[in-house]
Amino acid sequence: MARKPAIGLIAPSGQVTDQEALERGIAYFRARGWRVVAPGVKRVHQRFAGDDEARLAALYGMAAQSEVKLVMAVRGSYGLSRLLGRIDYKRLAAAGQRYVGHSDFTALLCANLARAGLHGFSGPMACYDFGAAHMSAFTEAHFWRMLDEGRDEIEVKGGSESALRVQGPLWGGNLAMIASLVGTPYLPKVRGGLLYVEDISEHPYRIERMLLQLHQAGLLKTQRALLLGDFSGYKLAPHDNGYDFATMVAHLRETLDIPVVTGLPFGHTRDKLTLPMGGKAVLSAEKGGWHLAYGAEP
Repeated sequence: MARKPAIGLIAPSGQVTDQEALERGIAYFRARGWRVVAPGVKRVHQRFAGDDEARLAALYGMAAQSEVKLVMAVRGSYGLSRLLGRIDYKRLAAAGQRYVGHSDFTALLCANLARAGLHGFSGPMACYDFGAAHMSAFTEAHFWRMLDEGRDEIEVKGGSESALRVQGPLWGGNLAMIASLVGTPYLPKVRGGLLYVEDISEHPYRIERMLLQLHQAGLLKTQRALLLGDFSGYKLAPHDNGYDFATMVAHLRETLDIPVVTGLPFGHTRDKLTLPMGGKAVLSAEKGGWHLAYGAEP
C-alpha cells in the first residue's frame, strides 16, 4: 500500500499564538489524507517559536524527513533574519523539498533561491489560512491547483493604466522583508522578472519609501513589471491631505521605469494566491484590467 503524502509544518519565526488555529490546520490536512509532521512548532522563547538554536535545528530536522515533500510555515512574525547567516542552504536544497509561506517566511524563500537555487511558493500558512474557522475557498482552490497542476492564472479587473505584455520569472513576497535584504547575499539576483510585493499595516508613505529604496538600489530597473498585492491595515492621518494609497501608486507610475499593476490577490489577506518563487509567468494587461498566468517550474 502506498504511503500517504506528508506535509511538514515548521515555525522558524514567531511563536504560535493561536493553538486552536494550529490544530484546525493540522486536522485540515489529515482530513485530506496527508500525514502531518510538526515537531517543536509549539515551542516558546520570548516572542519566538524557540530560541535560535532550536529553530535552526528544526529546519535541519525537517530536511531530514525524507517522506516530507512540502514544508509549510505555521505563521510569520519575526525571527528568520536572525538565522539567515547560519543556514546551510545546500543542505536544505539537497532534501528536495518545496517551501511555502509568506510574511517573515519571505526571507527564507528569497535566501533559498539566492543561495541554492531552491524554488518555493509564496502562499498560505497553516494557522491563519488552513486553520481559519472559515477557510477561504479562493485560497484553498488556488493552493491545490498550483500543487496538483503546477500552474495557475488570475484575471483582475482594474489595476492597470496601459496595455502591456511581458514575461519572466515571477518572484517576490513581503515588501519589508525584501527591502531588508537589499545589499545582502540573501536577495535573489533576478533579471527580467515580474516582482510581486505585499505588506500589512504600512502607511502608503512607508510603502513608497521601500519601493523607492528598491528603485534607487537598482533592483527595479532589472525587472519587467511590479505587481502590488494587498496593503491593508494602515490608517491615514488628517495631515496626509489626500495622500493615500492611490496617490502613492500614481507617483510610482510616474517615477519608475517599469509598469505597475495593482490588485494582486496576495498578502496578509484572507483570499490569496499561491505564487511560485522563480516560476515562469506572463503578464498581459489592458487599461482597466490584467491577467497573470504562471507555472511552478522555472
